[in-house]
Amino acid sequence: MLPRFVGRLGVADAVTIANAALGFVAVVVATVDVDLAARLVLLAAIADGLDGILARRYGGTDAGPYLDSLADVASFAVAPAVLSFVIVRNSLEVTFDAVTAELLVVTGVCALFVAMAVTRLGMYTAYDISGSYTEGVQTTLAATVLGAAILAGETRPWLILAVTGAFCFLMVSRIRYPDLLARDAGIMGVVHALAILVPDFAGRTFPYALLTLGLAYMTLSPWFYWGDRERSSEVDVHGNA
Repeated sequence: MLPRFVGRLGVADAVTIANAALGFVAVVVATVDVDLAARLVLLAAIADGLDGILARRYGGTDAGPYLDSLADVASFAVAPAVLSFVIVRNSLEVTFDAVTAELLVVTGVCALFVAMAVTRLGMYTAYDISGSYTEGVQTTLAATVLGAAILAGETRPWLILAVTGAFCFLMVSRIRYPDLLARDAGIMGVVHALAILVPDFAGRTFPYALLTLGLAYMTLSPWFYWGDRERSSEVDVHGNA
C-alpha cells in the first residue's frame, strides 16, 4: 500500500524536503568538518530558492508553505545554531565535563537563535507570505551570512557568537526587507554557488563576496534598495504592483 501523500506532492515539494535533509546532514557533519557543514547549509539555501522557482513554474501544492517552513527549521535554524556552537566550543575548548558560565552563554545564545528562527518562520507562514517585502531578517539570509563567514575564515569565536546573538533580534524585528529583483537574486545565486563549489579560490574570494553581498542587503536594502524604484515604475506603467 502506497503512503497517502504519494501524488499530492509536487516537484517543488521534493526539493523542499531535500532542503530539510541537507540541514540534518549539516548538523551531523558539523562535529567533523565545519567548512563542509557550512557548504551544506549554503547548498540548502540554494534549494530553498529553487523550490520557489519550481513552484512558480510547475505550480505549488497546499502543503508547500508548511513544508517550506518545516524544512527551514532544520536548515536555517538548527543547523546554523549547531555550527556556531561547535565553532565557539572548539575555539574556547568548552567541554561538557562541567556546567560553566561559558557553556551556559554559548548554549543559551544558540538556543535562542533556534527559538527566534522558529518564531519568525511560523509568523511568516501565517501572516507574511505575500507582498514585496518581509519584516525581519530572513532565516535563509542569517544562515547564509554565518555560512559565508565560516567559509571566509572569519571564525573568531566571540565574533561568531555575537553575530548569532544579533540575528536573534534581527529575525523578529520590524525592519522591512524588500524582495530581491530576479536579476539581483540571480547574481547572488551565482556567487552563492561558486562559494560552495570553489570556496578556497583566489584567497576565498567567493565566500567573502557572498558575505559582503549578504551584509550589504541586510544593512542597506531596507533604506536604499533600487528595486523599490523599479517596482514603483512598474506600478505607474501597469497600474498594479
